[in-house]
Amino acid sequence: MDVEHQQAAQGPEPDPGSIEVVAERITSADVVVALTGAGVSTGSGIPDFRGPEGLWTKDPSAQRYVSIDAYLGDGEVRREAWRRRAEEPTWQAEPNAAHHSLAQLERLERLTALITQNVDGLHQLAGSSPGRVIEIHGTVREVMCLSCDRRQPALPVLERVRAGDHDPRCEACGGILKSATVSFGQSLDPALLQRAHDATMAADVFLAVGTSLTVHPVALLPRTALEAGAMLVLINAEPTPYDDRADVLLRTDAATALPAIVDRVRALS
Repeated sequence: MDVEHQQAAQGPEPDPGSIEVVAERITSADVVVALTGAGVSTGSGIPDFRGPEGLWTKDPSAQRYVSIDAYLGDGEVRREAWRRRAEEPTWQAEPNAAHHSLAQLERLERLTALITQNVDGLHQLAGSSPGRVIEIHGTVREVMCLSCDRRQPALPVLERVRAGDHDPRCEACGGILKSATVSFGQSLDPALLQRAHDATMAADVFLAVGTSLTVHPVALLPRTALEAGAMLVLINAEPTPYDDRADVLLRTDAATALPAIVDRVRALS
C-alpha cells in the first residue's frame, strides 16, 4: 500500500471477498459512477454536519448561517457567515486516500462520473477531472453575486474579509456576495441534477461513498441506480437507509475501502 493509501486509513479492514467482487465488477463494467458525501472528507479534517461529531449536531444554531432567507435579511448573519467561512478548515485541508483513490479510478478509465454532495473541492485537488465532477451543492472555492450572478474565486474575497471587509459586496454591481454553495431555501441547479440523473441511469456500478443518503433529492440516486439495473455498493461507517438493498455493503470508512478496491482493480486491469 502506497503513502497516499496509508493516509487516513482508520476504519476496520473490509472483507477481502467483498472487495474482490466489487473490483471484478468495476473492471468489467462500461459505466461506473460514484456518489460521495461528507464521510469522504472527514479524513481530511473537514467535519460533517449530521454525524455524532457533526457541526450541526454540536451547534444546531449553525444552520442559521446557511439559510438564504437569514443571509439576505440579516447583516449580522452575513458577517458571521463570512467570518466562519474565512476560518473553516477547508482552506488547510488536503485530499485524503479516498479522494486520491477515486482520481486513480478515473486514470484507470474505470470511473465515468463523480457526483458529490461535498463543497470543498478536494476531488479536483486530488486530480479528478473537473468535467467529470458534478458538485450538486456547489463549491466554497467560488463566490457569486446574488444580484448579477457574477462568479469569482473565493480566496480574494476571503482576503477582503480577513482585512476587515466583513460584509463584502460585488465589485461589479454592489450586490450581496455569497459563497457559491446551495443554502437552505435555494434550489439545486436543474442542469446538474439532470447530469447526475443521466449518469446514474447509465451506470453498471454505482458507488455510494461516505454519504448518509438522507438528503434529498440526491438520496434518491441509489434507488434510481438499482431500478436501472446497476450494482449498488455502499461504503459508509454508519448505517444508511439503503443498507438492506445494497449488493455490497462495506461498513468502514472511505479512506480504508477505496484504496483496497483500487489496488484490486489495478491488479485485474
